[in-house]
Amino acid sequence: MISFILLLCQFFTIAICVTDQYVLDDKVGLGRVFDGIGGLSGGGATSRLLVNYAEPYRSQILDYLFKPNFGASLHILKVEIGGDAQTTDGTEPSHMHYENDENFFRGYEWWLMKEAKKRNPNITLIGLPWAFPGWVGHGKNWPYDYPDITATYVVSWIIGAKQYHDLDINYVGIWNERNFDSKYIKLLRYTLDKSGLESVRIIASDNLWEPISLFMLLDQELRRAVDVIGAHYPGTTTVLEALKTQKKLWSSEDYSTFNNEVGGGCWARILNQNYVNGLMTATISWNLVASYYGELPFGRDGLMTAQEPWSGSYVVESPIWISAHTTQFTQPGWTYLQTVGHLAHGGSYVALTNGKGDLTVVIETMTHDHSVCVRPPLPAFNVTSQNTTFQLKGSFASLAQLQVWRSRFNFKTQKPTFFEKLSPLKLSDGSFTLNLGEDEVYTLTSLTSGLKGSFPDPPPSAPFPTTYKDDFNVANPPFTEAPDFADQTGVFEYHINLTDPGPHVFTLRQVVTQRPVTWATDADQTISVIGNYKWENLTVSCDVFMETVKTGGVFIAARVDKGGQSVRNAKGLFYWIFSDGSYKVTNDLAGQAVLAEGPSGTRAFGWHTLTLSIKGQYATGLLNGYPLWKNAVVLGPKNGWAAIGTKSFELAQFDNFAVKAE
Repeated sequence: MISFILLLCQFFTIAICVTDQYVLDDKVGLGRVFDGIGGLSGGGATSRLLVNYAEPYRSQILDYLFKPNFGASLHILKVEIGGDAQTTDGTEPSHMHYENDENFFRGYEWWLMKEAKKRNPNITLIGLPWAFPGWVGHGKNWPYDYPDITATYVVSWIIGAKQYHDLDINYVGIWNERNFDSKYIKLLRYTLDKSGLESVRIIASDNLWEPISLFMLLDQELRRAVDVIGAHYPGTTTVLEALKTQKKLWSSEDYSTFNNEVGGGCWARILNQNYVNGLMTATISWNLVASYYGELPFGRDGLMTAQEPWSGSYVVESPIWISAHTTQFTQPGWTYLQTVGHLAHGGSYVALTNGKGDLTVVIETMTHDHSVCVRPPLPAFNVTSQNTTFQLKGSFASLAQLQVWRSRFNFKTQKPTFFEKLSPLKLSDGSFTLNLGEDEVYTLTSLTSGLKGSFPDPPPSAPFPTTYKDDFNVANPPFTEAPDFADQTGVFEYHINLTDPGPHVFTLRQVVTQRPVTWATDADQTISVIGNYKWENLTVSCDVFMETVKTGGVFIAARVDKGGQSVRNAKGLFYWIFSDGSYKVTNDLAGQAVLAEGPSGTRAFGWHTLTLSIKGQYATGLLNGYPLWKNAVVLGPKNGWAAIGTKSFELAQFDNFAVKAE
């Protein structure tokens, strides 16, 4: 019947026959080479809680992200080169806290890259520093006044990746919120080449199309140094100057959107239209996996959600399956056809080939309100249901059938179906017709390798335990961070205290002693948060050890209400002791809203036990088991995390941390 109607449509114009015609042809020439779809871990600390998942759940999450022909099957992993600084949702440790310090086992990005490589040996690896240790800037909040130092620092991370982890870094990004520095880019290229790293390519400015595109057109040395022009959140468009450089164009950071179905729609739209509108051949999601406390900035802005290592619960969100529509049926090195574009009644289509006769077509019909990304603003457009006929020509004219995968968001019924395999589509004289509804994604491909992978349901969601203890007694910790602590300013690492033969051999130590170079706003104090943001009434205790005479200070806290980029403005109940023999109780991290203060007799280089109890509006503090202050009135906030920290960027140790919440 369909064939009869299509035959009639060749001779008569009737309503049932209204269909829009599109041609897919490689003989008219090819477009740009496809470089892949990826995810970003860092910028900052977005995978922090992932490492604390128990098996098999941690491996399952990694499989959904990286395993080929299973889930998102990502082609690219971009990670933060840790700089000891707050870079959105937390801090990541540097491999060089100090100028004479090198340690290539800090943090979890090394582990994550190796896990990705286990699953996909061909995955592209990218490193980008969002921040730098303070010594790199020589006291200034700018890393490029001494470009040779900065270049050597970055290249040492790339060398360490290979030397200690057998990881080949393919690209390194150059980014700063304020500007870019052409002298530094050239020097980085020189330093890479001098170190035998000619194969490592540079992405710049890994932020904006301009002004670097214009500068590259005017400066041939700069143009030779840069391999990829990367833009953040480009809104699917590029600029003429970037196109004129004839360099690869990437959306090197994109998405950053709450991962519900509208977030999935955002991802579907930009994956296609970044190429259709802007000729971008790679798109990288910030972030890879939302594995940080959900109340931090940009909660759940990952391709999937894994923020409960204590329960094992995780959620495979719609962006995982939207990614699969492209990633499972293409590979870096495939080529876009020139015949790509917008559909007549809204939506877009792209087509790619491996040059061996295989074809993959991805179609999306996401409506405006169901595909809004968090940035930039999305201009109005309309999408309606439509009939489409695609005519295959050139190398594809002889294809007899295509495999079909479909996702329907079904916003009206709220019963979406994602990455569903349909019956193969038979081609008639090299053409096929589809009736496309609103908010749908189709993949039509000659490949038969797709799979919607699955595992048994993970454990149900559960809140952070109300009773929690950690004595940090781990002789050979797999990671430098203690489980579930999320550093917001400063870096808190496992430490072996060889000078203490007593009970405090294994401790947690804050190690950043100089304000880092960063675009974000670190607090003047260091702080690491933990627990359930909904906690109201609780007792926090911890042994503390100050290492700065006279000017040192440490705290424990409850009801901490802010972190990430907003940490500087955090409020809560903060119980401080200082090495000058005093104490203070404040309603804020900045230490300005004082609720109580007085002498404590505390000194540096001695252990003290702090206990903070809060119930309703009243709080009490113990020092070494004895009351130091009581009945401080706390009017707000009503709830928040527990925390530990220091008065400034200074060395201090913590042990026997415990929380009991009601």
